Amino acid sequence: MSVRQTWVVREGGATCTWFDLRLAFADGAWIDALAVLSDGALRVDAVRAEPALSLDDLAALGEWLEGPLYEACVSGAAEAAPATARRARLAWPRGTEGRRLVAREYRAAREGGDDPVLAVMRATGQSRRRSLRLIGEARDEGFLAPRHARREAGAPPAP
Repeated sequence: MSVRQTWVVREGGATCTWFDLRLAFADGAWIDALAVLSDGALRVDAVRAEPALSLDDLAALGEWLEGPLYEACVSGAAEAAPATARRARLAWPRGTEGRRLVAREYRAAREGGDDPVLAVMRATGQSRRRSLRLIGEARDEGFLAPRHARREAGAPPAP
């Protein structure tokens, strides 16, 4: 039997947590169920089975699911307790201090042999495009070396 937390919905002070359950039997039969934990009550929302369940099997379904579902709900509620947004970004300083930190992350990744843009993406929580923009701003402020060496107007090309 496998039980996994599918999603959590928070509205106001209430939390609803959905769980997918799958029972697989040796003869190839299976039962899929969707359960919801809301206001301290656990309800089975939907059940699919192959072959179809008889009324006696449907009555016994609660006993089969009770133990594993309870364990998943207790651990799922403990994991869901810190209410964080799914796509929350890290608090990252703006302005000069933020660009200085971008440059530090960029240099550390290059020295470590990692992808510097990916390191900045992880540190800031921003997209690749926004991270490249931050790296460019750090270059413009002088925290990183220029991308291309610029030649003076009358200087001959280097040998």
